[in-house]
Amino acid sequence: MRTSKELESLLQRIDGKGYKAYKDLQGTYALEGFHLAVDYVQGDPFASPSRIRGIVPMKEGDFPKDSFNTPEKKEALKDYVSRKFDQTLKEEYPGAKGTGKSGMISIDAPGQEMLERTSIYIDSEKVEVRLEVGLPAAGRKVLGRVCKKMLLELLPPFIEKNLYYNNLDENALWRHLHLRQDQEALRGIMKEKGWIAFVRNGSILPRESGISQKPLKRGAVSFQSPDSMEVAVTLPYEGEITGMALAKGVTLIVGGGYHGKSTLLQAIELGVYPHIRGDGREFVLTDPAAMKIRAEDGRGVEKVNISPFINNLPHQTDTKAFSTDNGSGSTSQAANIIEALEGGAGTLLIDEDTSATNFMIRDDRMKKLVHKEKEPISPFIDKVRSLYRDLGVSTVLVIGGSGDYFDVADRVIMMDEYVPKDVTKSAKAIAKQFPRAVMTDEGPFEKPRGRVPLLSSFPEDRKGIKLKTRGTKTLLYNRLSVELYGLEQLISPSQTNSIAAIFKFLIDKKIDQKKDLDTLLQETYRIIDQQGLEGIASYKGHPGNLAKPRKLEVLGALNRYRNLKIK
Repeated sequence: MRTSKELESLLQRIDGKGYKAYKDLQGTYALEGFHLAVDYVQGDPFASPSRIRGIVPMKEGDFPKDSFNTPEKKEALKDYVSRKFDQTLKEEYPGAKGTGKSGMISIDAPGQEMLERTSIYIDSEKVEVRLEVGLPAAGRKVLGRVCKKMLLELLPPFIEKNLYYNNLDENALWRHLHLRQDQEALRGIMKEKGWIAFVRNGSILPRESGISQKPLKRGAVSFQSPDSMEVAVTLPYEGEITGMALAKGVTLIVGGGYHGKSTLLQAIELGVYPHIRGDGREFVLTDPAAMKIRAEDGRGVEKVNISPFINNLPHQTDTKAFSTDNGSGSTSQAANIIEALEGGAGTLLIDEDTSATNFMIRDDRMKKLVHKEKEPISPFIDKVRSLYRDLGVSTVLVIGGSGDYFDVADRVIMMDEYVPKDVTKSAKAIAKQFPRAVMTDEGPFEKPRGRVPLLSSFPEDRKGIKLKTRGTKTLLYNRLSVELYGLEQLISPSQTNSIAAIFKFLIDKKIDQKKDLDTLLQETYRIIDQQGLEGIASYKGHPGNLAKPRKLEVLGALNRYRNLKIK
């Protein structure tokens, strides 16, 4: 390990030299109060940033052991420190001028959700921050003096301010940890009671815009449960709270346009993640295995058994191992459901606005005109009850155009100017008054069998395998784009980075061609649970820009990879 004097001397020596001289920086330096590790140095000022770590021994950081002695507390602590470090950089770091990314210092910043991230690492020995930096340059020449100021003068106070427990706001930190513990306690109550969702009274569900997940500040109607669905629960730190509990089964959300149907569903779909205090959805929690389902015109499908929904296609197309490069709305939605079931989804979340109409419903008049033997689609309305009865899979469905679903619903919530009302009795009375001429229940719904991928799905070109990401919704496998827009619960570019890392991990491990996709991912997640995301990451330098995705999203990405080949 080198000293700060050696770092200073090195930077003076390479000042003005070609940018590649920065490679000499790689290594670890003992600075006052912490160690600076330069893990990876970028090739030029325009390349991906360099990666460094600030490492504080725990005897100096002095975080209490009971602040990270459970998985949820450790997750919350790392989240809190990441947020504080990001806030400090935004408020106090002046930046630096130069070529390309010169002078930048950034941490993988959290959003409204608390996700398991790699931007902060903590154990009983140390706490470390993982940063990306742009080493300063003029053209392609080293700015050694500027780099010295950045690493030896500006960075150390930020580390001291955020990686030492005594310098943090102790009350704010523990409130953050207690919120996460309360959320975990509520999940336990939900599981015990058989609830698939809980929405606390007073929650603010609308967001400030279509491109922001921050709460709407003006004019937002706070949530108030219908009396018939209201429950009270007692949490360790928050005490007693009240809200709406959705039991397992089939739930409809109805109402006029712009009255809050989709807003409620969107809050429920993101309730698979814990939210930070002040978000408005701190106690909007959902079955962790809930999956948003939609139609995706044009998506590829590889040997998925969509026969529970679609049969007797023209030209004797096999729907028990259905493949296409250009799925229709109905075939893609059917495939999305079956793939979710393969991955263990326990709740399906569906909005009619993003569904294929012919997949969702066929009214009595259409059934009389187009006979059963001429219609290959068994609509979702005829399957939703058997999904719950046979597989225990619940559904929450936003519907505004078909009262036929009243027959199959366990409960019906009507949104009226953002206020939910329990209209189940009225809906059932209407269903009796205007009965459907044809009621169809086509027998048991069998759990789909897993599909086994072939290693040949992942070919190398002459340069090997290159995996990149573009934002949250695009992954690049060499030159093939994997579009993830249909995975609406994928919320962070760092989760997509992790999906790319998992792809690479599976390929490097030489996929066992006797195991199905879900089994392979279960084994991968056991490693992640034991070792963190670091256990599956192969990076130049530290893996500081990863956030844990759900297994369902990783499976969704594999299924949208157009080179996927199934045994």
